[in-house]
Amino acid sequence: MHGGTAGPTAATIEIVITEELDASSVPRFSALLHEAASLQPSVLVVDLAQCPFVDAAAIGMLLDVHRRMWSAGGRLSLRSPGPRIARTLRLARVEHVLHVQ
Repeated sequence: MHGGTAGPTAATIEIVITEELDASSVPRFSALLHEAASLQPSVLVVDLAQCPFVDAAAIGMLLDVHRRMWSAGGRLSLRSPGPRIARTLRLARVEHVLHVQ
């Protein structure tokens, strides 16, 4: 038996967001995403296809989760953001930091 684990342990974890990601919902989603990240997946996918809106607080939370995933050797990936969310990510200048698919 080896002491401790190095690198990701689960292949992919996917979380589907179906409501607004804003200051009022960020604490709940932050807890969920950090719990998922603690499982050390190689990729944590956040599906935004049904998410109508993200605000600055949500972008900050996604950047926090991205940093945590990156430091553990994994990756946060945002899937299918709609045009409004894609525009918000561009305006916040994070579309090149956060992986968007």
